[in-house]
Amino acid sequence: MLSGKIITWIKNGKYGFISTNNGERLFFHASEFVHPITDDLILGSTVRFNTTTGPRGIRAINIEIDDLSESTHNGQDLQDSEVLVDPHMESEDIEELDTQLVEKQLIDEISRWKRDAKSEDNDRYFWHVREVDQIAQGDKYFVIGRKGSGKTAICEYFNRITQPDVFAETLSFKNFPFNELYGQKNTKYTAPNQFITLWKYLIYSTVCRMMLKNESVDSNIRSLLESLYKDNSPLSRRVGQWVGKEFGMSLFGMSIKVSRKDITAEPNSWIDQVDFLEDLIIHYAGTATYYVLFDALDEDYRDIINASQYEQYTSLITSLFKAVQDVRANLPGFGSTGVFPIIFLRDDIYELVQDSDKNKWGDFKVDLNWDYNKIQKVMAFRISRALDPDCDQVMSFDAAWGKLFGSKHIRVGGRRNRIPTFDFIARSTLLRPRDFVAYLQNCAQYAVEEGKVISPSVIKKVDKGFSNYLRDELTDELFAILPDISHIFDAISQLRKWNFSIKEFEEAYNEKLRKGLVNQTSFDFVVQSLYLFSVIGNTPYVGRYIFRYQNREARLNYNERIVVHRGLFKALQII
Repeated sequence: MLSGKIITWIKNGKYGFISTNNGERLFFHASEFVHPITDDLILGSTVRFNTTTGPRGIRAINIEIDDLSESTHNGQDLQDSEVLVDPHMESEDIEELDTQLVEKQLIDEISRWKRDAKSEDNDRYFWHVREVDQIAQGDKYFVIGRKGSGKTAICEYFNRITQPDVFAETLSFKNFPFNELYGQKNTKYTAPNQFITLWKYLIYSTVCRMMLKNESVDSNIRSLLESLYKDNSPLSRRVGQWVGKEFGMSLFGMSIKVSRKDITAEPNSWIDQVDFLEDLIIHYAGTATYYVLFDALDEDYRDIINASQYEQYTSLITSLFKAVQDVRANLPGFGSTGVFPIIFLRDDIYELVQDSDKNKWGDFKVDLNWDYNKIQKVMAFRISRALDPDCDQVMSFDAAWGKLFGSKHIRVGGRRNRIPTFDFIARSTLLRPRDFVAYLQNCAQYAVEEGKVISPSVIKKVDKGFSNYLRDELTDELFAILPDISHIFDAISQLRKWNFSIKEFEEAYNEKLRKGLVNQTSFDFVVQSLYLFSVIGNTPYVGRYIFRYQNREARLNYNERIVVHRGLFKALQII
């Protein structure tokens, strides 16, 4: 009998391929096993067999598994030159869709969707979830999630509140000169707490700005505040003014007028006025609610592998979390003055924050994690609102999706294998709202340009364009910790396959290292970072793929093969 190893197993079709010891690939069917086998027992097994010649060539018969107890059956014993085969991952076959129910007016509206929540019609498309109410009530004030997970949309929601006793202002640090902040340490404290005073000062100063809009605040207090805070210049310029000596003296003069006390000791800097601002808010801000929203804090999240850069940036962010907790503890909530600072931060940056009390912060944290069910709900909501901006009744997901894509499934991996269009699109995404908005928007734009509905050819075109979009998104996220990410992507491209062993990838990476194209000498750091951001996952067996975006608790398994995220296949020229 001949010997070989099962390298492909198509569970639905009950067939696969054996790699023989002399390198041949032979077809087999499950019915040719001498003893009954189970689906999960197949892949990676060492087998003995005979051959016969059929209409389509030589195939394996009389198959016996060599050693049931030692066989891994999961593909991990494949040689590095071999590759798992999964037609569901690789197939590009798309059959015609039934588009009779598709509404062209809907396609036209979706073609105008915006990826950036700041440019979106949030009054029409914001999906209100329970977490938003928890934030509004002050129960949660740390909003953590990946890029594209909805942080900015929530931030914009609070900015658009029009109730007379609710005020909100966003402190966006987009294009902000962070060195302005690094130079404002309170040296009375040790790292990482030296910036707590600064953050409290910015929060209180922002509340003072919002008090100008609150007509229930004493007119004399508003007049005094107006002389200092009526300034609509960019945040960087305002902060520069607030921490200046002249502004500190002006606050000192205001404190004398408000307290009506004879204060002789002049302040050394703005630091000495933080307590005064806190007392001013407590006594004069009224019963209104003030939201101070911190956004785009990742602007200085760069070259983070540099020790000094890492230390000052993480100290700054850690101090912000502590400052927010201080403010919440020192100022009352609903029923009196409500000052609610809210931090919107990427989850990978949150991981950098180190503090002995960090575990307790979970009580106040919202994790923006998405799954199939939640994504389908938000898509049903958006499609319903695209059809009717004022609709109160949201369609079911199947009904809403059918209005855009029709009812038939898409064929993948053979004539009998069909998956819904939603699943076809989802496998290319990281299950983030922005991913689906981008994909559907591009589908609609192509359809409008061609004067048609969203056809299979449109979906295929968009899938390729989306792959480039996803690569750009991941490059932007990873650049801070892997400045050579473009060359790392090239190393994956040069392997020319979507699943491979750790050893294969390490060899490809080391070749880049030898040529001086990458600088990170720790391959372990590289591969762990790629896994953290779901560029790669693990595959214990065909059809089972484990990515961190699907399971936040997942950890890289060095004993299993690596699989590249399906959405990157075309951008990395894998298929």
